[in-house]
Amino acid sequence: MWRRGAVALAFVLVFSWRPEAAAADWTPELWVDEDTLDLRTTDPGEKPRWSPVWVAVLDDQLYVRLGGRAAGRVERNVDAPYLGMRIAGREFPRVRGEPAPEMAERVAAEIREKYWSDVFIRFFPHPLTLRLVLDAEHQAGDD
Repeated sequence: MWRRGAVALAFVLVFSWRPEAAAADWTPELWVDEDTLDLRTTDPGEKPRWSPVWVAVLDDQLYVRLGGRAAGRVERNVDAPYLGMRIAGREFPRVRGEPAPEMAERVAAEIREKYWSDVFIRFFPHPLTLRLVLDAEHQAGDD
């Protein structure tokens, strides 16, 4: 009896699993409590690199505040202005990173409120605040 249940569960998991999320899965309002997201960048001549970063959701928009190394990876990214992104078990292969200097203070305040360890991190330079926007035209499942 348990075998049939295990086989049924495996069948559901295999056929419902999607490595890449569709535009309908882009739900920043549900990610307010997520601690981090992963950004994928690729330096010229290198393999893609995933980097975890803190995330802030303001006005149903997704933002990240990047330190010098992460900002450099974004600026050198061969697919710029596009990045890969993973959050809450979903992967978005093509997200546009839009510099949002006008939001730097609000994002910093949100991060200060959300992460206790920002009491130390805030004193390091954060030269780039990005708004992350889904490039829905190129997402899986939207053909």
